This record gives sequence, C-alpha cells and structure tokens, in this order.
Amino acid sequence: MRKAVVTGSTKGLGFALARELLRRGHSVVVSGRTRAAVDEAVARLRPEAAESAAVHGCAVDMTDPEQVEKLWATAVDALGGVDLWINNAGVANTTRPIVETAPGDVRAMVTTNMLGTVYGSQVAVRGMLAQGGGQVFNILGGGSDGRIRPGMGVYSATKRGLDSFTRALAKEVAGTGVRVGQVSPGMLITEGWLREAAAAPEQVAKQRKLLNILCDHVDEVAPYLVGRMLAGTGNGDVIAWLTTGRMARKFLTGRKRDVLGRYGL
Repeated sequence: MRKAVVTGSTKGLGFALARELLRRGHSVVVSGRTRAAVDEAVARLRPEAAESAAVHGCAVDMTDPEQVEKLWATAVDALGGVDLWINNAGVANTTRPIVETAPGDVRAMVTTNMLGTVYGSQVAVRGMLAQGGGQVFNILGGGSDGRIRPGMGVYSATKRGLDSFTRALAKEVAGTGVRVGQVSPGMLITEGWLREAAAAPEQVAKQRKLLNILCDHVDEVAPYLVGRMLAGTGNGDVIAWLTTGRMARKFLTGRKRDVLGRYGL
C-alpha cells in the first residue's frame, strides 16, 4: 500500500488523482488552501476509499515553505511515512495576453505554480532521502513543451520552467532511492477550465470543434495517470496523456464528440 500526498487536491485533477489512489487501496493526504475546502474534499473522498485506505486532509499554502514542511509532518504522522508525493497545486489564468494579465494573476501563477512545486519537491525529496526512498511527480501543463498558445503566455512560462526544474531534480537524485518524474495530463475540463471558459465564451465558441476533439474529462484520465505513476520504476519518468498517437486518433475518430455538452457549453 502506498502512502501518498497530493497537493492542490480539493478539486479538479488533484481530487481525481486522490480518489483513484484511494479506490486502489492507497492512503492519501489531500491539501488545499482553506480548512473548509479540505474538510469538504475529505468528506467526499472517504466513501470512495477501499477498506485498506485512509484519507486525511491538511490546509496549506504551498507558497509558504514552513507550511509545506507542516504538510510533510502531518502526512508522516497520519500515514507513518510518505512514499508518493504529487505536486499538483497550480493556478491558471489563460484568457488574456501577457500585457493584459493583471498583476495579481501573474503573482498567483508564478508563486503557486513555480514556488509551490519547488518547495514541495524540496520538502518531499529531503524527507524521502532521510527515510530511504520514494517517488515525486510534478504535474505540468500547457506550454511545458515550449509551444506558444494565445492567452497562455504567463501560465505557459511557469510550466515550461517546471519542465526544466523537474529534469534537473531528477538528475540530482540519480543514484539515490528517490525517483522524480513529471506528468503531462493533456487538456482536461476542470473547475478551473470552466471558470476560464466562462470568462471567454467567444473564445470557446470559436474553438469548440477543436476543444471537443482534444479535451477530456478528468475522471477518464485520472485512472491512466495513477496507473502509470504507480507502475513507474525509473527516475526521470515522463508520463503523458495527450501523446502524438492519441492526438492523431482523436482527430480521426472524435469529430462528432460533444465533450463540452456535459457542462452546458
């Protein structure tokens, strides 16, 4: 049984990853910024857990290194150790050009996406080295491959930076019992994505056909990602959902999909 921490897991992809781990019998500590959100997530997840699994919660601001240390300590106390740490916490504002992105949105993306993942990785790797091993996975996203997408300049820059950071960290832990990898989940419809869609309805309408082909539901993708993470045995693993092959199959077979219809779009 694995003992896992999933950051940013009160909703969206993080919640789905935590739920899938619990369903498979692994114990999880979920985290979010507020106690109310964490308590609600734990209450929703508890019925999903297999008999051998337990779920706990911790309210934490991932941009505060002392609070990240507290998350590790809380997880060790609750689970008896941590052998899987998933840095998922992130913020996306992807509907405005760089020069029109508000300073508060810039700060939120840079601090949460970059600092939160760096601090989370530091704390997890230090703890795992001390205990003899473990796995750290960083969730990347749009722009981590270097492609330029309209409205995603700041967000993509943070994710591109995390690609470099994660690869560097994997090299640094080589030869130890700690393994570091990255996950590219593809284009998923989450609460955050829907918020962005509501802010730019004309953009969604213009790209609807393409979005219906390329987007996926979180509950369809999470089992694949969790399965790959649990099965991973190498350091520097790169797990991707929307591979070139899968994308090609989507264009060949998915022209009549109505993925957005579920959400009233």
